Amino acid sequence: MVPLHIQLADSTLRRVIKRLHFPLEVMLVCVRCYAAYPLSLRNLEEMMAERGVLVDHATVHRWAVKMLPVLAAVFRRRKHPVGTSWRVDETYVLVGGQWKYLYRAVDRLGQMVDFLLTARRDVAAARRFFERAIDLHDVPEKITIDKSGANTVAVRGLIADSGAAIALRQSKYLNNLVEQDHRAIKRRIRPMMGFKSFGSARRIIAGIETMHMIKKRQLCCRKGFAFSAADRFYSLAA
Repeated sequence: MVPLHIQLADSTLRRVIKRLHFPLEVMLVCVRCYAAYPLSLRNLEEMMAERGVLVDHATVHRWAVKMLPVLAAVFRRRKHPVGTSWRVDETYVLVGGQWKYLYRAVDRLGQMVDFLLTARRDVAAARRFFERAIDLHDVPEKITIDKSGANTVAVRGLIADSGAAIALRQSKYLNNLVEQDHRAIKRRIRPMMGFKSFGSARRIIAGIETMHMIKKRQLCCRKGFAFSAADRFYSLAA
């Protein structure tokens, strides 16, 4: 269970939940389960009703859209460093009946580097993803991609503009690591049967990816505490 009487440390989260008329503990449990497990909103509504909490599935969705981006931002500030050899790939996400693109990267040990949902798969989108990842983790020594022309141009342009000594490799075999990692995210998204809007997709995917990284123990916590994945997620609000 989520600890009672959490002392909110993040002022943004405090503002977000100000007008949400449910106990914070209930909202965090619902939002975590939605981000962590392949459940539909109606599944969550039924599960909470069995526990004596009557909450509409649309309300749970509203909580997720409001709270998950804030918790994801807190996570980014407390994220463990990753390795300097990155594997980068993109996968498809259905938004409003159209396919959008989720850029993702892991290091050689499978630790998540970063992610970015984009409307297009082109040089500008790839460049934005690489710049975002580098801003979070500094310049890598190696970037491995598939045969994507947009990714190739984006990395070469980044190297030319910054003068960074990044070794660019094109290898589908080496990229199996990130392609396998896509499966966990796709498994969670599948019960949603697509997102209605790009904005809600971006916010909810931020929460799903955050929970995925927490399960990989990529959140910095106090030494000596064996927190579960659930405890680590709740600590983002405390």
